[in-house]
Amino acid sequence: MRKVQIGPIPAAVAGLAGQLTVLGVLAGSTGLHGPGWTVGIACGLTTVIALARGLIRSGAAGPGPADGVTLVRAALVGGVAAMVADSFTRAVPTPALVLLAVAALVLDAVDGRVARRTGTVSAVGARFDMEVDAFAILALSVYDVRFVGAPVLLIGAARYLFVAAGWWWPWLRQPAPPRYWCKVVAAIQGIALTLVASGALPRPAAVVVVLLALTLLTESFGRDVLWLGRHRRPGSGRAQPGGASGPVASRSRRQRWAAGVTTTGAILLVWFALLGPEQVDRLTPAQFTRIPIEGVALFGLVLLLPPRIGRAVATIVGVLLGLLTVVRILDMGFLAALDRPFDPVSDWSYLPPAVGVLTDSIGRFAGVAVVVLAAALVVAVCVFVPLAMRRLTGLVARRRRVSARVVTAGAALWVVAAAIGVQISGAPIASAGAAALAVEQVGQIRHSLQDEQTFSAAISSDPVAITPGGRLLTGLAGKDVIFAFVESYGQVAVQDSPFSPGVRAVLTAGSRSLQAAGFSSESAFLTSPTFGGISWLAHSTLQSGLWVDSQQRYDQLMASDRFTLSDAFRRAGWRTVGDVPSNDRDWPEGRTFYHYDQVYDVRNLGYRGPAFSYADMPDQYILARFRELELADPRHAPVMAEIDLVSSHTPWAPLPTTVDWNAIGDGSIFDGMPAKGQSPQAVWSRADQVGAAYGQSIRYSLTSLISFVQTYGDKNLVLVLLGDHQPATIVSGASAGHEVPITIIARDPAVTNRVAAWNWTPGLLPARNGPVWPMDAFRNRFLDAFD
Repeated sequence: MRKVQIGPIPAAVAGLAGQLTVLGVLAGSTGLHGPGWTVGIACGLTTVIALARGLIRSGAAGPGPADGVTLVRAALVGGVAAMVADSFTRAVPTPALVLLAVAALVLDAVDGRVARRTGTVSAVGARFDMEVDAFAILALSVYDVRFVGAPVLLIGAARYLFVAAGWWWPWLRQPAPPRYWCKVVAAIQGIALTLVASGALPRPAAVVVVLLALTLLTESFGRDVLWLGRHRRPGSGRAQPGGASGPVASRSRRQRWAAGVTTTGAILLVWFALLGPEQVDRLTPAQFTRIPIEGVALFGLVLLLPPRIGRAVATIVGVLLGLLTVVRILDMGFLAALDRPFDPVSDWSYLPPAVGVLTDSIGRFAGVAVVVLAAALVVAVCVFVPLAMRRLTGLVARRRRVSARVVTAGAALWVVAAAIGVQISGAPIASAGAAALAVEQVGQIRHSLQDEQTFSAAISSDPVAITPGGRLLTGLAGKDVIFAFVESYGQVAVQDSPFSPGVRAVLTAGSRSLQAAGFSSESAFLTSPTFGGISWLAHSTLQSGLWVDSQQRYDQLMASDRFTLSDAFRRAGWRTVGDVPSNDRDWPEGRTFYHYDQVYDVRNLGYRGPAFSYADMPDQYILARFRELELADPRHAPVMAEIDLVSSHTPWAPLPTTVDWNAIGDGSIFDGMPAKGQSPQAVWSRADQVGAAYGQSIRYSLTSLISFVQTYGDKNLVLVLLGDHQPATIVSGASAGHEVPITIIARDPAVTNRVAAWNWTPGLLPARNGPVWPMDAFRNRFLDAFD
């Protein structure tokens, strides 16, 4: 019976039709938006064009039966990629995505068997199968970032980084011997990523699964690279099958110069990876005039091991050293902005908000450029540190006698320097910084994993949660209670800074004017769980009475039914409101965790004026609009609201000015103000200007609040005014604490009498030696005072 075989072009058309069918089924069942259609169609076109070209170049009459199976699998993978693309703009149904991925994985075990049984094994088919595998892994890794963080992208990018490396080193483009283990590792990647994508694993288990998969993948690629490196012709840089050595071509002067520059670059890169600091202010020449014991030990080990094993060890250490270098770079950023090192378990989720703040502050184009450069730096570090290690290992192996002397001398100097404690600029010459950092990271991961259970127990232990509504907040009956967070309002704003006199003057004058209007106020300090940013940790700490100092804890809390201040007010009969004007998308936690009756954000506040960098609207408009929506009707029910003000958010430029409350309207009165103010670029060109701009923003926010109370406050208004965190280190300084001011303002003396036992400072300005509470203590003390 004659075999029927279609040609490359008809096969391409059939493949594209299959891809469109999969996309159509997804559109009709789960929905498919613009990003999904775009990516799905692009996948289909790329697949069929590449297959057709491969078949034509190989001279094949058409695809074989196994290629048909792979083409079906490619269509399924295209569907997965489409859903992943859609997931950036909407929630996609996880079961559908997992079903497609599982079907693709099952078919991956079929096409090879079909090819062998039908005798249609071909190089084109094998390459087609491999590229579909690689793209499936890439798509799943992109989706899994939301579960385990950005490092999972290393799995998806591995194949493509290997190809890119072949552009620079041609010997990497040569075929390596086929190994069944490679197929097993590829299957494990798909299974692991699909399992994580299903959401069935808790985060710690998902992290472990991804790390194990990444380790196996690194080993597999590493073995191929080692084989190709051993079997290349030294003169041409190309692999030589069978391992035979070709004649060594004499190097020209230019080649020797290039080799010298490359080796020097490798030394400098490894030296930085071993001795680089975690803080920007320690990035000095003295930091690098030390002896890293890790380098001494590694190259000593290379001298003792057989060359093949030595190169493998160097590659593995290079990968780890590259990852540690990335952690060091992240530590620099986190310590500069948040006054704490990077947490490898939970801090990856802060990167998208950080990108948002960056683009809002310096513009979308400049922000995207910075992000691209940062991503390129991370990729470069992860790629070039291992390559630099291999190059230096080869140098050590070729010049064993000289290398042995250098390693021996380095070890001796390190021991002597460590024994007598020799230091340069306060740093010991005998360094073990890379090893210490690795131990710290392992300890941090262990702590984060253990903390999940600890915090879960704290969430569930809450006697206050069973208090009946009739016994809650009786001392505030009939009052409108506003918790107003002033962004970045920290202790540095009122004490010991060049700009604090201006802020103190606003608070002192405000205390006098409010007292003259019949209001009393009491002030103190709270210790915030965060510094420099991540305001939602402070908001949730104040409301829940729990210390929420990490994204992991925050996510746990949001998934719980912990009793909050807003819950207490709601149970006691108040209307509860969350006013978050920085939000431009749905915030489910406002309903599901805080249980607000109403949530306001930039989309429903009716603002028609200009944005001020990060702040979509000025604080004065936020307060005026809140009053109009919630307090203007004299018959309104008592309201409890959390209002998160934004005008004092970095970059603190340009800033609005206060206007007459009656003229605010829809906010168009603020038109023209941004153009009259300073640009973020101008302000951030000098550190002293940054501090001055910060002080001006705090004065504006406080003036708006004080004026709001003076203009609209009555006997039923109670305002709790507080900061969320200190500003970043560039403003607060390296030794600043986490303290933020808090003030309670009310016209009814019965309110402030209730808190007299707290011994807070009268007025809006907390005393230097006044009380300091941890922020998580506020909820219970507040409820106790007003029960």
